[in-house]
Amino acid sequence: MAQPNQTSPLPLLLLLLSVTTGLVDAISVLGLGKVFTANMTGNVVFLGFAAVGTPGFRVAPYCVALAAFLTGALVAGRIGKAHAGRPLRRWLMAAASIETVLLWIAAVVAIGYDVTVQPSGPQMFGIIALTALAMGFRNATIRQLKVPDLTTTVLTLTLTGLAADSTAAGGANPNWGRRIASVAAIFAGAGVGAALVTHGGLVPPLLLAGALILVGTIVCAFHPSAGEAHTS
Repeated sequence: MAQPNQTSPLPLLLLLLSVTTGLVDAISVLGLGKVFTANMTGNVVFLGFAAVGTPGFRVAPYCVALAAFLTGALVAGRIGKAHAGRPLRRWLMAAASIETVLLWIAAVVAIGYDVTVQPSGPQMFGIIALTALAMGFRNATIRQLKVPDLTTTVLTLTLTGLAADSTAAGGANPNWGRRIASVAAIFAGAGVGAALVTHGGLVPPLLLAGALILVGTIVCAFHPSAGEAHTS
């Protein structure tokens, strides 16, 4: 896909999606017990801890998260290719609808879930699987959009670029505003998510994340540039 022009709403949408990543990470880490469903690097590390019997780490949650994430990414890859040549808004709306439905189903599953106890069972694994499916789908969709410095879920390369491409390092400091905004968006989402999980459980942040994704994408879809054909 061509780079978004100056008036494209796509970068703003991706920043909003970055906020929802912070929400989902707060849900999974604080409410489901040392598991990530938006960022898989932590799960691979934690799985290594669990594999050698480190106390406090269990193999099953990380395997469920990884498997669901990969499944979501696979499905998103197929859907993205199926929308090649069609208006971008159709693809974005299809992706947002799927992600929102998964998060809202997770909210239903989370009703009555006690984050202070974090009971291990079908309810916990269901929430892990649904949110990881949604985030795997998200990651694959954003990867196909190819918007620089806005991955919506991972900040390692963003922070690296911010430092390595800075004027202090002899670089031209490209996209510095976008990079800082991406970090701030995930930071803000994590803070809001932590407050919601602590005071209201998992349902409110799951509902909020789904609503932000859906409303933000609908607004983006009305922009004239969203009528352009998507190329995978």
